[in-house]
Amino acid sequence: MKNKAIRWQQRFMNYKNSLEALKRAVEIENPSETEKRGIIQFYEVTFELAWKTTKNFLESGGYIVKSPREAIKKAFQIELIDNGETWLDALDDRNLTSHIYDEQIANKIVNRIKKLYFPILVKLFDELSKEI
Repeated sequence: MKNKAIRWQQRFMNYKNSLEALKRAVEIENPSETEKRGIIQFYEVTFELAWKTTKNFLESGGYIVKSPREAIKKAFQIELIDNGETWLDALDDRNLTSHIYDEQIANKIVNRIKKLYFPILVKLFDELSKEI
């Protein structure tokens, strides 16, 4: 278990750095198309680290988690996160980010990142910070 605890804490530090980069990106008012693509890219990396950090945290507690969806559901069950539906929407949008060549989809995703997903990523960070 000790190695699993160390693993999630190491990944947590990467998550922290990625979240800080995403924060700087979402603070840009009226982003250009290039900046929007950057926001989406930072979101992709941060979301990936969020679910993997959550997975490693859950595994350090003895849970078996194999997918992002399982990690989200288990995190909701143990009250690590409190908005399971928004997290599942964030996962779905993460899977749509390969379609950012479509400007309408990209704009919708950027808006959701700023308004919905960034706040839940910060809240997860805050909750996990309590466990370090």
